[in-house]
Amino acid sequence: MFALTAVLLALIAMLYASVGHGGASGYLAVLAITGYPPETVRATALGLNIVVSSIALVRFARRAGLRLDLLLPFAASAVPCAFLAGRFWSLDEQAYRVAIALVLLFAAWRLAIKPKDTGESRRKPPPLPVALAIGAVIGLASGLIGVGGGIFLSPLLILLQWATAKQAAGVAAAFVLLSSIAGLSGLYLQLGTLPLHPGEFTIFAAAVSVGGFIGAELGSGRFDTQLLRRALSVVLVIAALKLVLA
Repeated sequence: MFALTAVLLALIAMLYASVGHGGASGYLAVLAITGYPPETVRATALGLNIVVSSIALVRFARRAGLRLDLLLPFAASAVPCAFLAGRFWSLDEQAYRVAIALVLLFAAWRLAIKPKDTGESRRKPPPLPVALAIGAVIGLASGLIGVGGGIFLSPLLILLQWATAKQAAGVAAAFVLLSSIAGLSGLYLQLGTLPLHPGEFTIFAAAVSVGGFIGAELGSGRFDTQLLRRALSVVLVIAALKLVLA
């Protein structure tokens, strides 16, 4: 079961990194249905997010650039909110399972569809108050549940025509990295430790590093992962139902 978990995490990392995401919603699904306790799931997902989003950020920033004018307004509110949520708040196990299920269903929907992208090289950033508000909400979810927020941010950037698909991927990767670090730091201060088994986490981190590198290479090029993403969306729906009905 442990080896299978590592393989699944690597596959999830590959698919999510192809669009600049860290993969936390997929990690949550795998870890939750394999019986890991909520705090371990939360810490592990955030930790793996940091690994994969770092890889994705380097690849997308190198090939498509990184729009700091777009990243900074969202990150300015998301980072402190993720830290505060990780530091001071937690959910009981049943509420946490429901929260994860909702995130998985949203992620499944996002993975199943592909937003239209006109391919414009430059677009105007959102109004500052709007970006701060969106960043704060995503940051709270990041710290409380254990996601990086890329699954929420990147579709907004594209659908509201604030960024192209490649630009959104780079911004999302940086956003996920920052919010995951903040959320994990807050969780550490709340618990006084991180509920991770060093050897186990090291193997998981190595697995997602390989998957994340492959995914980021493919996604930052011209490879279309839509079919694979739709297959993953089905898996996430099944995992969400299992969490709620178990």
